[in-house]
Amino acid sequence: MRYSDPIRIAYNSLVAAKLRFFLTVLGIVIGVAAVIMVMGIGASAQGLVLSQVKKVGSDLIGILPGASEEEGAPASALGIVTTTFKNDDLKALRERRSVPHFTAISGYVTGSATIESARESESVSFQGVSPEMIEVENIQVAEGRFFFPEEESNLSRVIVLGSTRAAELFPDRSAVGETVRFKDIPFKVVGVLEERGSTAFSNPDTLVYVPLETAQKLLLGIDYLNFARGKVDDVAHIDQTIADVEELLRKRHDLEDDEESDFSVRSTAAALDVLTSITDVLKYFLMAIASLSLLVGGIGIMNSMLISVSQRIREIGLRKAVGARPKHIIRQFLIESAFITCLGGILGIILGIGLTFVASIIIKALGYEWEFLVPLISLALGFGVSLVIGIVFGIYPAIKASRVTTMEALRYE
Repeated sequence: MRYSDPIRIAYNSLVAAKLRFFLTVLGIVIGVAAVIMVMGIGASAQGLVLSQVKKVGSDLIGILPGASEEEGAPASALGIVTTTFKNDDLKALRERRSVPHFTAISGYVTGSATIESARESESVSFQGVSPEMIEVENIQVAEGRFFFPEEESNLSRVIVLGSTRAAELFPDRSAVGETVRFKDIPFKVVGVLEERGSTAFSNPDTLVYVPLETAQKLLLGIDYLNFARGKVDDVAHIDQTIADVEELLRKRHDLEDDEESDFSVRSTAAALDVLTSITDVLKYFLMAIASLSLLVGGIGIMNSMLISVSQRIREIGLRKAVGARPKHIIRQFLIESAFITCLGGILGIILGIGLTFVASIIIKALGYEWEFLVPLISLALGFGVSLVIGIVFGIYPAIKASRVTTMEALRYE
């Protein structure tokens, strides 16, 4: 028997049952396409998240209230409200003798409210920030100005708008110099920021900004910070600055040597490591869920091959009568099973890449800096797993076929 004969026989037998063949292949196609899509979109999403964090800068340090494990998320990042980080702490961190390598540091509080111009009304998210924020985050002012230093603490009722929010509230004129009502309090618009674009978490162009203590006392009724972000003069001084911040805050909070800190200090690099770990876990978890569809496809292959065995008992008996051994029968049915999964794997890869590309176009149209990615490992994994599943789920039908005797075939009606 030529090496090509089993493949030719497999093709002819599968084509003879076109509908069953199509449905069986379809199960594998869907499973492989799902794996490709999940890994491709997951890799692109991870790239988007990490690129946005990198854009913030590698020379930044974040200070958040609440303790955390070294590799875990701070309590405040998990939605736990912690009030231990105060304005006086922020002022102390600005003192050069305590933290000499900070070039700028801004405190932040966040909230949401309705903002009203003469003709428009919008529900918005806002941030109370320090004047140094534009230096910390490398933001440029498109019109007007940002806050003066004295406006951070004298409850000035001034406001700066993101570019999109300014266009929505004042579509036909400049927003600078106009008055808006924010939580029924009049605020004067003093500036509009340059467009920054959507990030993985939010769109900063839709935010509005008010002086830090104005936000705390007039809008939120709080006396603590949500977090602070500081810019370091050189990335080489990141570790030293983290140590300086921890020493200063522990001293200010009267913490003993054996007491856990009630704050967390992280660099951008550390945040990237945590985000990478988290997104990797999510990506592979979703991939595992998508792989379940391959398992369903494998069950479909087994069912299809068992039906094929029952319909080809005469053929099996005839082949045994002319000298075929059980190993030849097993090989024949395993080749048929592998043929189904190989074809399904190839078509699934094509479909998965196509759907991932379409998804990237849609997401880009929504304004995100989305990169079309299809990891090579996803192609190898999708095809390899489908092939293994085809062989594994084809073993039982193949063994069952090899045990059909010549006498059984002669009695088969």
